[in-house]
Amino acid sequence: MTEWFSSLNVQVQDAVLVIGIATLTNVACALLGCYLVLRRMSLLGDALSHAVLPGLIVAFILAGSMNIVYMFAGALAVGLLTTFLTQAVHRQGNVPADAAIGVVFTSLFALGVILIKRYGQGVDLDPDCVLYGQIDLVEFYTVSLGGFEVPRALVSIAPVLALNVAVILLLWKELKISAFDPALATTMGINADRLFYLLMALVALTTVASFEQVGSILVIAMLIVPGATAQLLTDRLSRMMLIAAGVGVVSAVLGYVLSLAWNVSAAGPMAVVAGGCYAAAALASPRYGILSALVRNAQTSLRIVREDLLAMLYRLEELHIERRLGPREATQAVGAGVLAELGLRSLLRRGELARGERGLELTERGRRRAAELVRSHRLWEAYLVEHLGLAADHVHDPAERMEHFIDARLQEQIVADLSNAQQDPHGREIPAGP
Repeated sequence: MTEWFSSLNVQVQDAVLVIGIATLTNVACALLGCYLVLRRMSLLGDALSHAVLPGLIVAFILAGSMNIVYMFAGALAVGLLTTFLTQAVHRQGNVPADAAIGVVFTSLFALGVILIKRYGQGVDLDPDCVLYGQIDLVEFYTVSLGGFEVPRALVSIAPVLALNVAVILLLWKELKISAFDPALATTMGINADRLFYLLMALVALTTVASFEQVGSILVIAMLIVPGATAQLLTDRLSRMMLIAAGVGVVSAVLGYVLSLAWNVSAAGPMAVVAGGCYAAAALASPRYGILSALVRNAQTSLRIVREDLLAMLYRLEELHIERRLGPREATQAVGAGVLAELGLRSLLRRGELARGERGLELTERGRRRAAELVRSHRLWEAYLVEHLGLAADHVHDPAERMEHFIDARLQEQIVADLSNAQQDPHGREIPAGP
């Protein structure tokens, strides 16, 4: 491995280091971010990424160096303090959770900024590094490990990622239940509060380990966006974590490529790519995407238009009207427009309507479907009059809407509750069921 890496030219070595460390960072953040998203506590991840700043500064001032152990200790202490204060303000002060987070993290972050300005000039602590990271310079900051010079960032983030994975695997069931329903977890004997503080401790450790790579501002994106993206694509936690990790990997690779093209720091493009992944998921997610919702709404509207056409022609047959409607008259009767045209063509294609010499005619298949709709309509009218006491002349409009959503099982339940399921409130026969 070492020989292979040494055989690469300098540019490729730099790319491998940046992408590799960014991938570890993004995946470490993304795995924990899934729990934050599920708990609807994404803002707490944002708060921790800011609020640990004074802990880092105090640790630096006390230790006199950027020793990674002191940095982790300072971040962990302030991270847990942030979580405790947030919960205390929320529960004891009867303040909404989001307001409590905002109060605590802005106060601590402001304290961290003051400490940087107060002591940063004398102790070589660069605010830009804290805010934006220095992932493009990882090859210049190394530590000796086993006789090899390895990037300091790798030494800090790799153990944290391993710790995150180990805790998730060991406490998979407990974390899963407490993430979806903390109250249920407590009733099952799981200490949800202890798991919550454990999760926040991991978030604080991951945040400080990520500082050097992506900075306190951009780490927010990696904590929240991959998990939020994955949630749009699946309802299973295991798949959600795999997808979130995949978003982190894609963000690292494409972000680095874009940083070269745009000649900017890699951290920014990585966050932009993650945001692009979220936008794509929000647009095209099969279940929760905007396009999917538009398609489902269009399909529902088209189905209702088709059913309105069938029910209208069925009622005309009941009245024994000899004259048949033509295509133009039929589509105008259900509102005209593109949907009406598409609905009519669909019924003709499905074989539920046919073009006769005198106009449109129901086929046997279409007549059976129309009878089901009219049966649902009239049963619901009868139910509204008998059980809700509505006047007979006030039940047509609600039944017109409900008829499209009453299935055979609900029909049976309505029939069981009616004293007369043979006639509707207007004296018309209710078609027999299948």
